Amino acid sequence: MTDAVGSIDMPDAQDEVQEPKKTRKGGKRAKKGPLKRLALFYRQIVAELRKVVWPTRNQLTTYTTVVIVFVVIMIALVTVIDYGLNHAAKYVFG
Repeated sequence: MTDAVGSIDMPDAQDEVQEPKKTRKGGKRAKKGPLKRLALFYRQIVAELRKVVWPTRNQLTTYTTVVIVFVVIMIALVTVIDYGLNHAAKYVFG
């Protein structure tokens, strides 16, 4: 019976003879001082913020209005439920 393609039961001969890779301690950061790393971090932040697509004033107004209306509806819903449960508890318990 033959093994399926990609079977992990029998490794290939070339996989058995791999030498461990040498790694450097510290990598690229070991050569830079803390101020240079901080400056690099700041430059990367500025570069990422330039990629952001900021909403227009009209979009921002629309989004804000939608959020405020949603919050007002949720407050009203919770108030009605709270009022109803309050009256139900007063009816049941006294």
